[in-house]
Amino acid sequence: MQLCTYRHHDRTAVGLVQGDHVINLSAALGDALSAHQPMIDLIAQWAVLQPRVEAIAAAVGSADAPAMLPLAAVELLAPIPRPGKTLAIGLNYLEHVQERIVGESRSVPEHQIWFPKLANAIHAPFAPIVLPRISQMSDYEAEMVAVIGQRCRHVPAEQAHEVVFGYAVGNDVSVRDIQKRTSQWTLGKSFDTHAPFGPWITTADQVGDPHTLDMRAWVNGELRQHSNTRLMMHKVWAQIAQLTQVMTLEPGDLIFTGTCSGVGAAFDPPKYLRAGDTVRIEIERLGAIEALCVDEA
Repeated sequence: MQLCTYRHHDRTAVGLVQGDHVINLSAALGDALSAHQPMIDLIAQWAVLQPRVEAIAAAVGSADAPAMLPLAAVELLAPIPRPGKTLAIGLNYLEHVQERIVGESRSVPEHQIWFPKLANAIHAPFAPIVLPRISQMSDYEAEMVAVIGQRCRHVPAEQAHEVVFGYAVGNDVSVRDIQKRTSQWTLGKSFDTHAPFGPWITTADQVGDPHTLDMRAWVNGELRQHSNTRLMMHKVWAQIAQLTQVMTLEPGDLIFTGTCSGVGAAFDPPKYLRAGDTVRIEIERLGAIEALCVDEA
C-alpha cells in the first residue's frame, strides 16, 4: 500500500493512494487517528487498522466505493510532517566514499557514521528547497528512507525487517561548507526544508527486499546519481541493529540510509545547487520526488 499525507481545501488528511487517486483515510477511519499526528497513529496501530484499510482498498470500484480525489487536485505533504527522530547514515556507499571531493581525503569508515536531521528540515516531496543565504554550497543526496513501524530496542539484524513499516524517497540536502566546518555534521544537514521525502510511504510488504532498488537523481534533467540499494555497505538491518543498541526507535521515526556517488561536490568544478535548479530523485517501486530550488528570502 501507498500511504500519504495531503492537504485539500486547507484540510490535512492521511490518504491511501490508488493509482492516480487518493482516498481520505482520516475520514474513513474516524476517531482511530488523531488530528495531531494521524500518520504516526496509523503506523503505531497498523496491526489493528490494516484489515480496515485493506477493506477500504478492496471496495474501490464497487457500489460501496469510498470517495476519492485525483492526486493532481491535492497537495502532497511530507508523509510524516513531524517525525520523532530523523537519523541519517553517512558514507554508506563505497563509490561515494571513493569519489574525489576537493579538500577531502576519505577512507572506508571503521564504524557506521550517524547524524540527525532536525525536525525543521522535514519537507514536502514537491515543495521548493530553500538555499540558505549563509552558503553557496548546497548539495543533493538521493537516499532511500526507511520508516520505523514499532517501538523497539536491541533489535538483532536478522529480525530488523520486522520493525520496518515502509519506505520512501528522500533527499538529504547538505550544505557542504557548514557540514565540513567540524567533525559534527548536524548543522550542515539540518537547514530548513533540507529533508524532503515522500511522495508517500510504500509499505514494506509491497517493497519486498529493500536492497534491490535502482536509485537515480537528476538536476535540470541531467542524470547525476545512479546506483542500487544493494550497494549499501551497511544494510538497513545492520543500521537498525546499531541504532537500537543506543536508543529506542518509535513508530514513524525515519532513517535516511545513505547516498551513492555523483553528488554535486564531487564534480570538477563542483555543481552546487542554484536558484532555478530542479532536483528529481526516483527510487524503483517507491516513486519520485521533485523540487525547485529557491534562494532564501
